[in-house]
Amino acid sequence: MARNAFFNTAYLERLGEKGGGRLKIANRTRNTLLGISKRYLCVSIFVIVLACTSAQAKKDSNWIGYRESGKASYYAMKFQAKKTASGEIYDKAKKTAAHMKLPFGTKVKVTNTKNSKSVIVKINDRGPYVKNRIIDLSRSAFTSIANLDAGVIDVTIEVIK
Repeated sequence: MARNAFFNTAYLERLGEKGGGRLKIANRTRNTLLGISKRYLCVSIFVIVLACTSAQAKKDSNWIGYRESGKASYYAMKFQAKKTASGEIYDKAKKTAAHMKLPFGTKVKVTNTKNSKSVIVKINDRGPYVKNRIIDLSRSAFTSIANLDAGVIDVTIEVIK
């Protein structure tokens, strides 16, 4: 009698007719619990990913005035018309650059320390992926401040916008 108070007897009888009634009740309960925990796990992962992608080391406006000195190079021809990390298509004729941490769209003044020539570029890619280099310039930007034969030059960069 106590059993009827907690379970629907008609449901139990149907399960019993098919065989393994207790096992089916246990599996149904386990599957329900796993379904709930899977949902919570998915929601938790989504929240963590969202938090990580929306966090920035610095707000865009805090980068203004940031300076860095080091070596600059230019993109090889094989990257022409390829997609950059920002989604834009690389064009060697535009004044663009790659930097490892500056936000996309940032305007940077790049100055050749040897001849004091400078160019303003827009960050639209990530890189350079070569040790001891701080920025990769498009061919157009590089030729504005140095001869392509130089290959790698010493520069100072300053975020202006």
